[in-house]
Amino acid sequence: MRIIIAEDSVLLRSGMVKLLEDEGIEILAAVGDAEQLLAAVEAHDDVDLCLVDIRMPPGYSEEGMDAAIKIRRTRPDVAVLLLSQHVVSRYAAELLGGGSAKVGYLLKDRVADIDEFLGTLRRVAGGGAAIDPEVVSQLLSRNSDSALDRLSPRESEVLGVMAEGLNNAGIAARLVITERAVEKHIRSIFTKLDLGQDDHDHRRVRAVLEYLRGTGGQD
Repeated sequence: MRIIIAEDSVLLRSGMVKLLEDEGIEILAAVGDAEQLLAAVEAHDDVDLCLVDIRMPPGYSEEGMDAAIKIRRTRPDVAVLLLSQHVVSRYAAELLGGGSAKVGYLLKDRVADIDEFLGTLRRVAGGGAAIDPEVVSQLLSRNSDSALDRLSPRESEVLGVMAEGLNNAGIAARLVITERAVEKHIRSIFTKLDLGQDDHDHRRVRAVLEYLRGTGGQD
């Protein structure tokens, strides 16, 4: 896997470079602002994923978010994983709202759990979507008038965990149910959300996108 890191904190940036290189991941560039990020993406046709801090110089507002959206629009082959210090659920909805896979949003605290962090990187780079559990928790607490209202409480739980990027085995372990039950719930979710006969992985991503749009993604 080939990655570009965009993080303004020199200490955190250096730490992530060492962590990922120790895991055999190639770091194509490690930069400190959004302008350098966009230039690095343009310079590297072979980049697989960009790891992007949402708030970077010069304004420390949403420069990283804006750059991530530009990357997804101009280079849909490049995955983007956003990092944020705090839960801002609309970031996840905004980034995912274009209907694309290969996107994720994590709190920076997740980097400390190396196995989870690396697993998320690989899922997103492989075409999936991964949303931080804290963001999912906030979204689940909101009411909405959407196709999601058709889902049963258990189906909503399954979809919420799916949004975190877990596979069927992971969902089963989290909810303490069998994998067969998970498969049944997912089939029902696909039907109730009117997801067609695309391949299974694509329908999972589309279900997560519907979930994020339906829960509003507003703070």
